[in-house]
Amino acid sequence: MGHLVTLATCSLNQFAMDFTGNCERIIESIRKAKAGNAMLRVGPELEICGYGCLDHLLESDTFLHSWEVLATIINHEDCQDIVLDIGMPVRHKNTRYNCRIISYNRKIFLIRPKMSLANDGNYREMRYFTPWLKAGEVEEYYLESIVGSITKQEKVPFGDGIISTIDTCFACETCEELFSPMAPHGPMGLDGVEIYTNSSGSHHELRKLNTRISLILEATRKSGGIYLYANQIGCDGDRLYYDGSAMIIVNGVVVAINPQFSLNEVEVLTATIDLEEVRTFRCSPSRGLQAQSSRKFQRFEIPTRLSKPVPNPEFRRRKESREIEIRYHSPEEEISLGAACWLWDYLRRAGVAGYFIPLSGGIDSCATSVLVYSMCRLVYEAVCNDNEQVIKDARRIAGELEDSKWKPASAEDFCRETRSRAKDLSRAIGAYHIDIDIDKVTTAIVEVFSGWSRWIPRFKSNGGSSTENLALQNIQARSRMVLAYLFAQLVPTFRARRNGGALLVLGSANVDEALRGYYTKYDCSAADINPIGGISKTDLKRFIAYAQQTFNLPVLESFLTATPTAELEPISDTYVQSDEADMGITYAELSIFGRLRKVNKLGPWGCYTKLLSLWQDRTPQQIYEKTRHFFRSYAINRHKMTTLTPSLHMESYSPDDNRFDLRPFLYPNFSWPYRKIEAHVAKMEEDGV
Repeated sequence: MGHLVTLATCSLNQFAMDFTGNCERIIESIRKAKAGNAMLRVGPELEICGYGCLDHLLESDTFLHSWEVLATIINHEDCQDIVLDIGMPVRHKNTRYNCRIISYNRKIFLIRPKMSLANDGNYREMRYFTPWLKAGEVEEYYLESIVGSITKQEKVPFGDGIISTIDTCFACETCEELFSPMAPHGPMGLDGVEIYTNSSGSHHELRKLNTRISLILEATRKSGGIYLYANQIGCDGDRLYYDGSAMIIVNGVVVAINPQFSLNEVEVLTATIDLEEVRTFRCSPSRGLQAQSSRKFQRFEIPTRLSKPVPNPEFRRRKESREIEIRYHSPEEEISLGAACWLWDYLRRAGVAGYFIPLSGGIDSCATSVLVYSMCRLVYEAVCNDNEQVIKDARRIAGELEDSKWKPASAEDFCRETRSRAKDLSRAIGAYHIDIDIDKVTTAIVEVFSGWSRWIPRFKSNGGSSTENLALQNIQARSRMVLAYLFAQLVPTFRARRNGGALLVLGSANVDEALRGYYTKYDCSAADINPIGGISKTDLKRFIAYAQQTFNLPVLESFLTATPTAELEPISDTYVQSDEADMGITYAELSIFGRLRKVNKLGPWGCYTKLLSLWQDRTPQQIYEKTRHFFRSYAINRHKMTTLTPSLHMESYSPDDNRFDLRPFLYPNFSWPYRKIEAHVAKMEEDGV
């Protein structure tokens, strides 16, 4: 006889330190799980306080408020008669842990601490937590009175245990634990665990989802089981976008998956599975032999069933969940959707009136503008689907009264040569466009210097030196930044928006320019946030080509065919400033160096030897010169990373100095590896290679 069990996992748009909103979203997810007849609900990692609390996780208040929220949840009438797996920080014996709380009907049955902490790239969990290193061990935890008064418990189990119900057994495996070489699901499965819950705070990165899914599938592909993966979704106040994709896997097969990108604050996923499929899958003799000698876990019993027999009238016509096909977004779609969702969360939570974009007519500021347009398209789609939260947020941003019935009539209704390209693009996406000539400002600044020095600096094309040329370009770039902030603060008032308000200034420097240092410190790169700062130039061009077709924006063709230029030097019949000529390196080459430096973890010597294999059409001397040029440019400009505008993280080789790519910002001249490379080049030339 089959044992059908309906289980629920979810993606929640939690906001760091928003205990009120986080609590409401958790309770709503439980309501939806129960409405889907689920008997077990799993939520994202640290869902009560929000994953991105950072150093707030060192504060006592964060732990106190987390317990207060948990008390509210487990005592809520809508949160009864369902097993809950909820994430929050817990202090045990004065040590901080990242924990899962397993509860049912106002009782806590286990507090399970995370055993492997994410501590690289964007993650610094060991700054805030200690991993539980006592595999298979459980201690007693003295429960906070605010919760104990509800559960009527003084002590609860704390440690690496598993949960038994009358009919099955489940256990927790939190985020990073899945990806570790000795993942807990292996010994847990051998000890009879049939359902695994994985609560995650996993961020989006281009081309990352298929890697994540393949690792999750592997967890049950060999030894069977049901795997419930929960993840946060949205921007919770930081540079990351958490990309949801909550899923349910059975014996290595995906049977349900949530959207990777969504404006919905609560996405609940349910699936109905026959437990007998897991038991049948595990009938091999080799598994039975290993189970005999595997680690034994302490079990804690919840007096309920997760499954119901097939003859049960309620389940008689319940349809089992079967394998589904997973659709992976292209990188261009990921950029369009991920950045748009991140921009929307940031805008609605910042309490401002909109975005201001210094639109130069180049492809970078064009990409930023089109991403805002993509955001508006998603907002309009959500409004058409009667998403109450999106409608409420859109009305506030538009300056409407709380009781207003206004809704945007279209995506354009909501967002409203280089100069002509900028104007054409603004018209195409429905943006409010201001055409400003900053020549008077830059001339006035130069005149201040000339009045003091009795010397007029000139551009290189007019006979000036490289130093003069760069200084004059920087004046234009920095003047544009000052004016951008002036207009961003005053335009809403000038346009008579109710209560005035201000606009957030968006930056338009891509990841390759940041890596090379090809921008002016405190220029238009010095914005409030930057949606393209983690995207390569190559991917940005692909995104614009995608948007041209998908969004029906023919005007984007002119941006694709235009020569990338900073437009800070005078243009003549014989000279047009070119980014790649200025940099001495192409954008394609920058992407290669970026990945070798960050992803492959190589210095000058390592990059040189790797490129000898990759660039077969170049001589060792040419490869050495290009390598030396890149590392020299990178080193002398690294200081710019310390003031880089907060950017949406999307690329694995991002040079973001905040916490993803920690390096010095004052470098020596790499003389040791350069001499080593020079000797190698000389030897290869001597050998005729």
